[in-house]
Amino acid sequence: MRISEILRRKGTGVITIAPNATVRELLRVLSAHNVGAVIVSPDGADMAGIVSERDIVRRLHRDGAGILDSPVSSIMTAAVHTCSPDDHVETLNATMTEHRIRHLPVLRDGRMVGIVSIGDVVKSQISELETEREHLVRYLHG
Repeated sequence: MRISEILRRKGTGVITIAPNATVRELLRVLSAHNVGAVIVSPDGADMAGIVSERDIVRRLHRDGAGILDSPVSSIMTAAVHTCSPDDHVETLNATMTEHRIRHLPVLRDGRMVGIVSIGDVVKSQISELETEREHLVRYLHG
């Protein structure tokens, strides 16, 4: 299965936040959209980085609650791993596991066209296994 199939099922919406928004504002965005990460973007199209719940927790632990009024750019991950809609889910799974990341922006020709989470990957793999099982059951009883 390709990443484009996951995006077809889940949609291509990408939630962004400006680099100068505060971490407190970031918390509101994460909560309002019930997501674990957002893309940091100065204009909603270009990617400056990604910021996740993990980034917040680690910085809170290290620096304390003072970070809540800091800009998102101060806690974001600037070196972002990405994938293409044409990539295979197995490749994405390996990348996420190897680099211990849970969210990957999907880029086509350098532009964001979606974001895929580890949950999306697992859901697609379960769906593939269920389909394969159904085919095998039909074959055996057929």
